[in-house]
Amino acid sequence: MRKAAAIPLSLLGLGVAGLGYASVIERNWFRLRRFDVPVLAPGQRPVRILHLSDLHLTPRRTRLINWVRSLDELNPDLVVNTGDTISHPDAVPAYLHAVEPLLSRPGLFVYGSNDLYAPQPKNPARYLLGPSSKDKSQHIPNLPWTELGAGMTAAGWHDMNNATARVKVGDLDVFVGGIHDSHINRDRYDEIAAPAPAEADLRLGVMHSPEPRNMTRFAQDGYQLLLAGHTHGGQLCVPFYGALVTNCGIDKPRVKGLHRHESAWLHVSAGLGTSPMAPARFSCPPEATLLTLVPRRPKRP
Repeated sequence: MRKAAAIPLSLLGLGVAGLGYASVIERNWFRLRRFDVPVLAPGQRPVRILHLSDLHLTPRRTRLINWVRSLDELNPDLVVNTGDTISHPDAVPAYLHAVEPLLSRPGLFVYGSNDLYAPQPKNPARYLLGPSSKDKSQHIPNLPWTELGAGMTAAGWHDMNNATARVKVGDLDVFVGGIHDSHINRDRYDEIAAPAPAEADLRLGVMHSPEPRNMTRFAQDGYQLLLAGHTHGGQLCVPFYGALVTNCGIDKPRVKGLHRHESAWLHVSAGLGTSPMAPARFSCPPEATLLTLVPRRPKRP
């Protein structure tokens, strides 16, 4: 009897330990990932892009705020925020404090659903069954997304929600196209649809959720590098296997990191935060990424 009772108690103990690790240790185990992206013309000087995503910030996440502030030491040439920045009505001042050292640098941003709508309690098992449904296009936002955007645009960052812009990044003339979050049906690619100017040194596409239908349109319009977030890298992953879900249309092997999508490079950030309703990560530490754009190798005859 004692042995029979010991087995479920042991399993319960392992579960509690795993939950404690996921919610306390790994959730705060911030990492910087680095990739070289061979996307520039031969002879151009490398530039650095700091990619931030999915902070899901609440005012008391002091460790995360201080870690983001330290990223200015990387001396990036451009900062790109691909959304889901806040998860609390009072989080905008905390976020602007977190990125304050970076706001003097060129920057771009798009929104994610949680910049507009506060997270709601839900059954976590539903997350494993497929992409969540958030058609909130007709609902009234209940988070201060306009205040969030105003804080960044006041510092000179470009609002790329269904918009295009021309940005000077280091020595580069960069053409940028961006869309609002497809997860809440606010993406309007038709509003920016057109071949990206071939004379630009770099053609950069920015979005929150990496939906293949939008990535394909970016690639077909000549964008060379696409940046997205949203997936949390799977958030709860299986060691040596990877993500169980992506929460969007992208395939699981590309749930995070640097990959290709047709003719373009694609970087999907696993993000820095979690929803306050699911404050845990397992086998998928929170991250920001420093992308160093380097010249393409000359084609061999």
